[in-house]
Amino acid sequence: MKFTEALSACCGVSLSGLALSALVGVLLGAGAYTIYYAEATSYLRDEPTACINCHIMREHYESWQKAGHHTVAVCNDCHLPHRFVGKWTAKLRNGFFHSKAFTFQDFHEPILIHPWNHGIVQANCVACHRELAQHILLAGQPDCIRCHQAAGHGPRK
Repeated sequence: MKFTEALSACCGVSLSGLALSALVGVLLGAGAYTIYYAEATSYLRDEPTACINCHIMREHYESWQKAGHHTVAVCNDCHLPHRFVGKWTAKLRNGFFHSKAFTFQDFHEPILIHPWNHGIVQANCVACHRELAQHILLAGQPDCIRCHQAAGHGPRK
């Protein structure tokens, strides 16, 4: 009797079923380890310390602590849309692209904000500072970050 026939007779499992089970187990195990190692659940909260899971963000985190926004806004207040669907869409999108960039080491250093994310920050600047910026907004859509780059992260060393 062949091994595969004995396995099937004894346990009711085919070799292809066993191989599929092993593959699923390996993928689930690797996924769980990746979630644990990358501290992925920290990104589900609004804690700024989640941003420094990546060493490249440490300078941004430290400069945020010295900036004026430190007392009134955390990273997600400026860098994510405030509505539920937009926030979680941005978190998923950014999580995918950040994971890809750091896995394959194909990110720009110093890190640069992506145009899509720049638009989110711009919209949040305008939403929070509408009263202060209303006269400027009448002249068109300004690029707040260009002139106020240090507002959220403080001066660079």
